[in-house]
Formats: sequence, C-alpha cells, structure tokens
Amino acid sequence: MKYISTRGQAPALSFEDAMLTGLARDGGLYVPEAIPQLSHAEIKAMAGKSYEEIAFQVMRPFVGETFSDDDFKGIIERAYAGFGHAARAPLVQLDQGHYLLELFHGPTLAFKDFAMQLIGQLFQTALSRRNERVTIVGATSGDTGSAAIEAFRGLDNVDVFIMYPHGRISEVQRRQMTTPSESNVHALAMDGDFDDCQARLKDMFNDFDFRDGVRLAGVNSINWARVLAQVVYYFSSAVSVGAPDRKVSFTVPTGNFGDIFAGYIAKRMGLLIDRLVVATNQNDILHRCLSGQGYHKGETSPSISPSMDIQVSSNFERALFDAYGRDGGAVSQLMDELIQGGFDVSQGAMQVLQSHFDSGRASEAETSATIRDTLKTTGELLCPHSAIGVKVAKDQPPSATPMITLATAHPAKFPDAVEAASGIRPPLPDRMSDLYDRDERVTRIANNLDALKTHIKGNIRQ
Repeated sequence: MKYISTRGQAPALSFEDAMLTGLARDGGLYVPEAIPQLSHAEIKAMAGKSYEEIAFQVMRPFVGETFSDDDFKGIIERAYAGFGHAARAPLVQLDQGHYLLELFHGPTLAFKDFAMQLIGQLFQTALSRRNERVTIVGATSGDTGSAAIEAFRGLDNVDVFIMYPHGRISEVQRRQMTTPSESNVHALAMDGDFDDCQARLKDMFNDFDFRDGVRLAGVNSINWARVLAQVVYYFSSAVSVGAPDRKVSFTVPTGNFGDIFAGYIAKRMGLLIDRLVVATNQNDILHRCLSGQGYHKGETSPSISPSMDIQVSSNFERALFDAYGRDGGAVSQLMDELIQGGFDVSQGAMQVLQSHFDSGRASEAETSATIRDTLKTTGELLCPHSAIGVKVAKDQPPSATPMITLATAHPAKFPDAVEAASGIRPPLPDRMSDLYDRDERVTRIANNLDALKTHIKGNIRQ
C-alpha cells in the first residue's frame, strides 16, 4: 500500500512514512493510491464482533507491512483500553429510524480520541523500533489538542506542542490541554482564530529547514492515520442497524471535513452508505460550497460550537482530489486560489461531490433549541456540535433508510452552552471531576511564525 499527495509532486510513501510525515512536502495531503475493498460477506461477518476486531479488519489493508498482525492487534487493544464504555462507540435510538452514535467515551470525551489514542500507540511503536524522536506540532479548535496531549503525554520519543486560539475554546477544552504536568507536552494559547493556528502549522511544515531540524510530525487531520481510525465506527455502527443488507445514511457535524471524509472512505471500501450529510454551524462555508456557491472564505464568527468555527477545512482537499479525477495540478491551483480568498468548483467536480454529500446548517438559536427539545423528547443531553448534527439530520427529506448522527463530544465539555439551552449543567465524569482544581501550564504566544519556531526549538527535550 502506497500513499500519494493530493498535489501530485511529492514521492509516494509507505503507511509508516506517510503517518510520520503528516503533510506532504509539496503541501498536499497523503491519500491511499488505491482504496481496499471489503466484500458483502466480510462486512456482514462484522455483526457481533468487538469494536477492536472490526478495527483490525477495516484498517489492516491500509497498514501494509508496517506492523505484523500481532503487533497491530496489540496497538488497537491498548488504544481503546481506556474508553469508558465496553462498546467503545454505542448507538442510542432517538426516534424511528434515527440513531445517535456516541463517540465521547474516550479519555478526553470527544470523537478525536478514537484516532488520537491509536496514533499515540502507532507513533510510539514505530519510533521505538526506529530509535528516533519527533516533534509533534498541532493546531486545534478544541478537541484535537486535548486528545493529542492525552495520547502522547509522557511518551519517550515525542515532544508535543499544541496551538489553540486564545479565548475561543471552552474552559474544559482548555484545561484538558493546560493541566497535564508531563514535560513533553506544551499548550500554546495563540492570538487569532483556528484558521490562524492552522495556517502557522502549515507554514512550519513548509519551512523545510525547521521541519527537518526538529523532525516535525503532525497529528492534525492532515495525517492520514487520523482519517483511517475514524473509518472504523462507520462500519461498526452501520452493521448494528442492518448493514450490509440495507443502506445506511450518516449526518456528521464537521468543520475540518475529516470525520465525514472517513465516511466517504468507508463508502468507497464497500459499505452501502446512501447519503453523507455535512452539518455546519453559522460558519457554513462547507454547506455553501456543496450548495453550489463556491468555496470562498469569510470572517470566522465565534459560536457555542467552537470546534466548528473554521473557514479553511483541510480535509476538503482530499475530497476535491477525487472530485477532480485525482489531478494534483488542478488541486494545487485551487489551493493557490484559496490563499487569495477562495475558488469556484467546476461543474463536473461539483456533480461528483453532490453525488456523495448533502449538507445543512444550524443557527445558534436552532442549536440551543435542539439541545432543549432532544432532552425533552428523548432524555438525551447533547453537546452543541452533536445538536447541530441532530438538527440537520431532521431537516433531511423523509426516508426509509436509517440515519445515524454522530455525537462528537460529551455535553460536559461545553457546560455553559448546554446549561443555557437546557437548564442543566452537565457534570464531568468521575475520572475528571477534579479538572477545575488542577494547576494550569500554558504559554501565551503571538500569531507569528518566528516566535513559534523559537519557542518550539527552545523547549524540545534533548
């Protein structure tokens, strides 16, 4: 299995090298050269299997010879051992034909744990074998950073620096990043918004002297291994509601397009997915684009669903790569236009995108109303991001196809918004009950590439 860049100018890499590299040297994102296929019988046989068993079956073809079967099974077992639910990703029925996929039972109460816990184990195993160290730098709109710090804290072969937009994430998200005491993890409160953090991250990857000097690696959803880990729960949940003997649809609250792109990969692998519905908040650039209005950046408006306050959705580049017939030159041109403010999607590419993806948006008022109404009618308390998914799912045309909405975070990660909407302040799980009492350790830093590079070089363990 080889991995190629969406911009067509970087060398093809193995799974291990693509994972440790993160962003391709031509600025593109790595994708598999070909998508492995699972047969109807292989998918049907997943019924009744554990999450770990399904994870091995789904991901194994992508890994190639990087890990032996026994090593890879051990990595998967360790990755999910700390989850708070035996099913790892349980389904809850909200209504006739509508299910909620709870993805918040991991260590940091968000769906990012499914990928990040796995990546932590993958990195540690690969780096120990190679006797190498890396410096991980990440940008987060809230959940990726806390999941990364939790996954890599205390590991011998890794230093981790996570940039988050100062004052634009919830207190729980911030404290999950700033309270770990291990010396290899660093939280950086950067001036600006998430798109600024993401832009500085890409600047660092494109500065090859810095990149090579600190052995820079990335765990944002630019990293293919992140997407791969998320493919698994599409299979596990779909099989629970009758796949592959019936089609299934999914609604996914998303800002960076990684989680829903994982659903697209599941579909390409052979899972019978009817519709993949992109759910956005008021920062609705993905909804506008999929509605035919082009991909044009605007101002990012702070919201009660801060993890979706994004205007530049990195993983959308992977979808565009397929929509443009895997033409790296065409994608490079679009990304150059994006730097200038945006681009229009060609008619042919838009037809490809719309054949796979639908979309919708929810306003702040609609999000709060959905939290309140879902609690009243089902007893389920939703975080704002999950509520956006539920609202957009309900807006879809009536269908006999089961709909699964991804619940991306625990409501306790956003207690102020949830309490304002429902009158209930969701408590943290017992294992995190002292979070507000822990000492914080954070560095405030300017939106300046040189300042970031200097800080990182000065704080790497030798």
